[in-house]
Amino acid sequence: MTAGSGVARRGGRPLGGRSVLWLLLTAMLLAAAPAAAVTAGPPAAPRTAARPAAEPAARAPSCDPRRAGPRPSRVDGPAVRRIRERGHLVAGVDLNSYLWGSRDPWTREPAGFDIDLVRAIARDILGPKATVRFVGMPPSQRIARLQARQVDVVVRTMSITCERLADVAFSSVYFETGHQLLVAEGSGIKGFDATVRGRRVCLSKGSSAADLLRGSTTGAVAVETASHLDCLVELQQGNVDAVLTHATLAAGLVAQDPNLRLVGPRLDTSLYGVAMNKDDTDLVRRVNAVLEDYRKGGARSPWMASYDKWLAPTLGAHPQGPPVAAYAD
Repeated sequence: MTAGSGVARRGGRPLGGRSVLWLLLTAMLLAAAPAAAVTAGPPAAPRTAARPAAEPAARAPSCDPRRAGPRPSRVDGPAVRRIRERGHLVAGVDLNSYLWGSRDPWTREPAGFDIDLVRAIARDILGPKATVRFVGMPPSQRIARLQARQVDVVVRTMSITCERLADVAFSSVYFETGHQLLVAEGSGIKGFDATVRGRRVCLSKGSSAADLLRGSTTGAVAVETASHLDCLVELQQGNVDAVLTHATLAAGLVAQDPNLRLVGPRLDTSLYGVAMNKDDTDLVRRVNAVLEDYRKGGARSPWMASYDKWLAPTLGAHPQGPPVAAYAD
């Protein structure tokens, strides 16, 4: 909800109390958060109408997103030593994704599936009392901040793609999902097909959804915002007709507003990985070692415990368990 907008409405109807309460609590807590705990990115950019997206970066040579990272190792190198000397891990995260990364309204602490993984990485490097500096950022800033070494890792529902592998390094896959359309009840949109022709579809600037929409022939009109939470507000206020995002992120939005629903099949397969600076090979190997342990134990693994806590109530049971690791060497 934007400042001064009053009660968010869709088509003249007020939103449910739970949706408004959650958004108000989240906004107030983010505003009150101490700078030492969370560093936010610059103010959200205003939404913009459709325009051709920039040409994608060159593909990484011999690219296979499922085998993007090197084999696990806990041998310390310069990147791991740098984190230890500093005394805390700096992690780029999303603090606006309910269930994945957001501030708990009552404890004010970052919480969610991605946040659990960040804390596991920090404990492995720094010990059981590890400290993490969480840096909130929109999707468009992830690569630039890693390249500038403003963060050590980005754990922000970030898909491993051949284009991104030209700029940053990734761990092995820790989650699989895909893009899907989120709409309001009664919208008339049935999926990513002719029913979205001429309709306004919201997506996060710098997200993989932009590539998907660019390559489609649906005739949808793209509306870019800083994050999918901004897209939620745009959808609730009737400024857009649909949101194109990962089904996993959309599930968090549905949990906040039951008047929304996912339509159509998933459009692709997206592989989430922990992103790091390309030169930090020792850190990439270390994170892969953490993920090996995080997946172990079947139904009692840390991965499954986090999934059951955050995602199972909305996404359902996950009998397949975590993705199987594969490596480039």
